[in-house]
Amino acid sequence: MAVKLRLQRKGRSKSPFYHIVAADSRSPRDGRFIEKLGTYNPLTVPATIEINRERAFYWITVGAQPTDTVRAILRFKGVLLKKHLQDGVKKGALSQEQADEKLAAWVEQKETRIQKRREATQEAKRKFIAGVDGTAKVKTKAAPPLPTIEEDAPAAEEVVETAAEETVAAVAEETVAAVEETVIEEAPAAAETAAPESTEEA
Repeated sequence: MAVKLRLQRKGRSKSPFYHIVAADSRSPRDGRFIEKLGTYNPLTVPATIEINRERAFYWITVGAQPTDTVRAILRFKGVLLKKHLQDGVKKGALSQEQADEKLAAWVEQKETRIQKRREATQEAKRKFIAGVDGTAKVKTKAAPPLPTIEEDAPAAEEVVETAAEETVAAVAEETVAAVEETVIEEAPAAAETAAPESTEEA
């Protein structure tokens, strides 16, 4: 019996979701399988892949043949790298500890890159939603720094002096205008008073 590692289609129309399975090569694509190894969702960015690395490695070592897509998935998740390192251990090129360390470092680096890409996707999605619903923040120029009290002291003194001078000038003008109005109003009355006196004297 030839065993193949392949994808089994799930999900509704136009929304594919796959199971990664080990199945007899003679079985239909969505038919019976021997073991389910994981899942693959190509609709997310990046694609969501969950796989049992140990079981996938087991099936690879016993001769199961992956399809092209599953081979790419196994390479992406480090299963083929593990097989390569184990071949090196068998040949004596490196110890088991060295192989485990290399595999762990590679997996950690890969997971970090995937997480960064996932965060970038979420940030881009958040910005898009903010731009669509009208809550995007408008960029504004930074406000100039507020001057210190010491720097403002001379300017404040000048402002106070100028205001005082303007106030004194305004009060003086009002006083002069009031005096002029009083003089003008009293002049005819004084003339009328003086005229009868001169007539009586005559």
